[in-house]
Amino acid sequence: MKNFLSKKICLLFLMVFINHSYSQQAVKVETKYGTLEGVHDKEKGIDLFLGVPFAEPPVGELRWKAPRPPKKWQGIKPAREFGPAAVQTNVFGDMVYRGKGTSEDCLYLNIWTPEANENKALPVLVYFYGGGLVAGDGSEPRYDGASMAQKGIVTVTVNYRLNVFGFLAHPELTEEAPYGASGNYGLLDQNAALKWVYENIEEFGGDPERITIAGESAGSISVSAHMASPLSRDLLAGAIGESGASIKPTLAPVPLAEAEKTGKQFAGNIGHPSLKELRSLSTDELFKLYNESGRFGFPTVIDSYFLPQSLPEIFKNGDQAQIPLLVGWNSAEMPSVSLMQGQEFSESNYKEKIKELYPENFDRVMELYPASPVNEIRSSATALASDRFIAYSTWKWADLHLNNSDQPVYRYIFSRIRPSTQENPSYKPEGAPHASEIEYFMGNLGLIDNPNLTEEDFQISGTIQKYLVNFIKTGNPNSQDLLNWPSLRESNGIIPVMIMDSEFKVIQSQEEDRYEFHDEFYGNN
Repeated sequence: MKNFLSKKICLLFLMVFINHSYSQQAVKVETKYGTLEGVHDKEKGIDLFLGVPFAEPPVGELRWKAPRPPKKWQGIKPAREFGPAAVQTNVFGDMVYRGKGTSEDCLYLNIWTPEANENKALPVLVYFYGGGLVAGDGSEPRYDGASMAQKGIVTVTVNYRLNVFGFLAHPELTEEAPYGASGNYGLLDQNAALKWVYENIEEFGGDPERITIAGESAGSISVSAHMASPLSRDLLAGAIGESGASIKPTLAPVPLAEAEKTGKQFAGNIGHPSLKELRSLSTDELFKLYNESGRFGFPTVIDSYFLPQSLPEIFKNGDQAQIPLLVGWNSAEMPSVSLMQGQEFSESNYKEKIKELYPENFDRVMELYPASPVNEIRSSATALASDRFIAYSTWKWADLHLNNSDQPVYRYIFSRIRPSTQENPSYKPEGAPHASEIEYFMGNLGLIDNPNLTEEDFQISGTIQKYLVNFIKTGNPNSQDLLNWPSLRESNGIIPVMIMDSEFKVIQSQEEDRYEFHDEFYGNN
């Protein structure tokens, strides 16, 4: 009996192995740097190439240098597993990594394609993860590219350097760089990945002339920067921004001299003022000192190389990528408590907070974000917190492109409140929070551990994906089977916004006065 059970168990394992091998067959592609071996997922009908190097490892003397093309290799390089994430702490708590830990050796991308080795000239989506430029990874399940690939899109996620490794500027770094600047290494990594995709994606069934870039939060901020950058803009056919643009007050770039001063102060404060000393530190030593310093990343830089000016200046000159843009934000990007900071939601407390934040514009802000009736205070605080955090800067991006290009601009508000993973009848969300749209957009709700998701959630995701796939393929999100989504350019004086929820509907924006106020307040007008 014992031998019988042992044989049965062995047979079972053999069958599992055979089935796995049958559904995960090897597939090879010849790139400009060497042969990659990925896998064909027969069940999903797509090919995967994971952990593909798009640059030399930025380690040792290459720490804080612009990325260099990868070295050519001999033989076959396996591309079956995600590469390491950039060095980081999971500061947001909602990130799930599927790669091999973290490392400075992190410049890898991942490709999901309907079929490699076929010259199908398929459209390409390159997606940049969010995480405040301090965290995030292309292996996260919410960014998985399989669903998009199954809809005819070659989908790519990209790792890039973060925090002190990706954005430190320093006078000595500027002096050694051939382009006379420092910082922005994470953005330069993204640019290097775009160049790699442009040079190689044809071998994976993609069309290098049809690359759409997309991202959420810091990823969306990155998309706006690439539209503005002379290094990236000619590589792009379209752009999708989910909540964020590199425009004050949202992670806007600072002048190089200011960034160098910040970096020099940081180096001095951690007791390693020279570049030689900084580079001599191990990864763990440097990251520990960075965390102990209390810094939350470093700013991007107007470096006269990747970014010659601020984004408003570049767009007003018409120097951005002249491409279709689809952009929007969520209905409650920040909760009301973030504005009130623990104070009770009373009219007096709310007015006191507005006086503190806007002493010279109190009456105007109270008009735009009213405290009356009292039950409106919470929604007003949510709206103001969201606008200050990220909604206004995203609006400004759309507005700049609308007024300084002849390309279509499509605006949305994502309002679906995802069911909670726990039963809590007392919890009443104020709207769709920051980052809650990602799985709906990328078709990855099925990868979430949430038993309370409903069929309606999957239907919403399916509709959103139809719009996005149309946009990636044609620059227009519309098709006959969908509610028409007019671009801002077709508006005839109104501002059409697509509301994405259990009901999809196009409304006329009622918030333009709010954004125009912030435009003047932040000096971006």
